[in-house]
Amino acid sequence: MNGVVAALEEMPPVTRFYTGACVLLTTAVHLEFVTPFHLYFNWELIVRKYQFWRLITSFCFFGSFGFSFLFNMIFTYRYCMMLEEGSFRGRRADFVYMFLFGGVLMILSGIFVQVLFLGQAFTIMLVYIWSRRNPNIQMNFFGVLTFTAPYLPWVLLLFSLLLGNNAVVDFMGIACGHIYFFLEDVFPFQEHGRRFLKTPQWLCYLFDERRPEPLAEDERPGGFEWGIEDAEAEPQNN
Repeated sequence: MNGVVAALEEMPPVTRFYTGACVLLTTAVHLEFVTPFHLYFNWELIVRKYQFWRLITSFCFFGSFGFSFLFNMIFTYRYCMMLEEGSFRGRRADFVYMFLFGGVLMILSGIFVQVLFLGQAFTIMLVYIWSRRNPNIQMNFFGVLTFTAPYLPWVLLLFSLLLGNNAVVDFMGIACGHIYFFLEDVFPFQEHGRRFLKTPQWLCYLFDERRPEPLAEDERPGGFEWGIEDAEAEPQNN
């Protein structure tokens, strides 16, 4: 138990919160406190019955405990943590903003696509963004395929097809990840590009660490100039 607690403490905060929410929600379903029928994404129930919690729970449930749950949680934890400690290090508010932006894109897509749970698509989005920001890393998939990181989302898509899963979910994650990557990492550096995804100040206030501003010279404690004579002092008479 101490090892589990230590592992949780070592996780970066956003990764710890998201993966912890996924595990707790799955445990609640396993113990029959709630059922998946209370958690899945349903736009009609959200709008007409005001069941707004579905906007969150649909991202946090990956199915009952088993191989599929373990597989998805390993990928979610691994790539969420590598993003938070890698390209988003020291930019926690930007990382949270990426979560919100990707979540909104998937919710809008889910209105038109029949998808019950959005967690797997969100994981693929994290994988896609990480892979595009680390294009030279060599990957090995179950010791069978060797490829560079940008191909990883497409290998996962192919793996889902082989397992008979709904490939629309994976493709949705790839599409949302590409939109974020293009708006954040590509378009701002084009000739007439600009940055659209600027993190709101209220997110910066809530999540970024506020460092104390350095004191001015005349406000620093102990600022005595020992042994320095006044330049305007009159010379002493011999």
